[in-house]
Amino acid sequence: MKVALIGVGQAGGKVTERLARFDADMGFGAVRGALAVNSAKPDLRSLQVVDTQLIGADRVNGHGVGGDNELGTEVMQSDIQQVLGALDGRVTSSAEAIFVVAGLGGGTGSGGAPVLVHHLQQVYDVPVYALGVLPGRNEGALYQANAGRSLKTLAREADATLLIDNDAWHEQGESVEGAFKTINQKIARRVGLLFASGEATEGVGESVVDSSEVINTLRSGGIATLGYASEVASDDSAENVRTAMSVSRQALLTGTSLPDATTADSALLVIAGDPEKIPRKGVEKSRRWLEDETGSMQVRGGDFPLESDRLGALVLLGGAERSQRIEQFMERAREAQREQDSEETDHVEQFTDDRLENLF
Repeated sequence: MKVALIGVGQAGGKVTERLARFDADMGFGAVRGALAVNSAKPDLRSLQVVDTQLIGADRVNGHGVGGDNELGTEVMQSDIQQVLGALDGRVTSSAEAIFVVAGLGGGTGSGGAPVLVHHLQQVYDVPVYALGVLPGRNEGALYQANAGRSLKTLAREADATLLIDNDAWHEQGESVEGAFKTINQKIARRVGLLFASGEATEGVGESVVDSSEVINTLRSGGIATLGYASEVASDDSAENVRTAMSVSRQALLTGTSLPDATTADSALLVIAGDPEKIPRKGVEKSRRWLEDETGSMQVRGGDFPLESDRLGALVLLGGAERSQRIEQFMERAREAQREQDSEETDHVEQFTDDRLENLF
């Protein structure tokens, strides 16, 4: 699946950089153009692989929007023509989809990404998807409220929104910086494999997935989630039937980007590995299990031939917004918004005293 990537904000730029680097290192050729857009100049300077575009210079002078996603919306709206111009030559006729990547808890990403998606829909005739990273539970009320508002708008504007929950892929005991690094690496590997699954770089599988199957899985719109798991493969293909089932179950039940999201309108199962070790019977059994588990009759499946001693399963779910995890997150976001609203008092009121006159 050949894609163009546009990262918005600090997290969006870093994830886009990781994705572009992973694709280049693996030689997949799925990422055909990449751009990072931000209102903070220092964040753009740290990126080495992707091209960059500064926005909001006349409003915030390259210092960012300070977590204010309404200001993030405004600066993207003001400079949208500048951003669309920077995409010239990066979104080419070879691109089968555009992904706008953003952390949904900050300012520039959460405020600017929905605006950019809206305008891209007017200009391009390929699907425009969002890849959004939700803040963790401990990241504070401002980030929860930002993410709730951003997600509500993105889900309306994008053809589908692939969600990554920060709490899903970090490891216990890590520092904040280490956790973000781990999450970005996992996003790059999993999403990068999804993009590349139709490119068939090593050998020829019996039923290779192509980009149309990814697009059809996401056609239902709404929220999408991605799961991945892998195990060492046996040299005997027959023994790998159990391995294929095992990694498929892990990918859905414990390895998804949105934990507990197992009900979906559509699904795609990709079994990746050495073509000689991918068991046809195991792929079919796993696909039928996925149908039962997700309650969907639209479950597609196929191979991703890849030089590896492991067998991996990639599970993409489309229309997964009915999950309990989404309901819990949106309730946290609403509660955070209520907390913010209750704190917005006029602190000058405590000095109001009609017995004293103002100086002027």
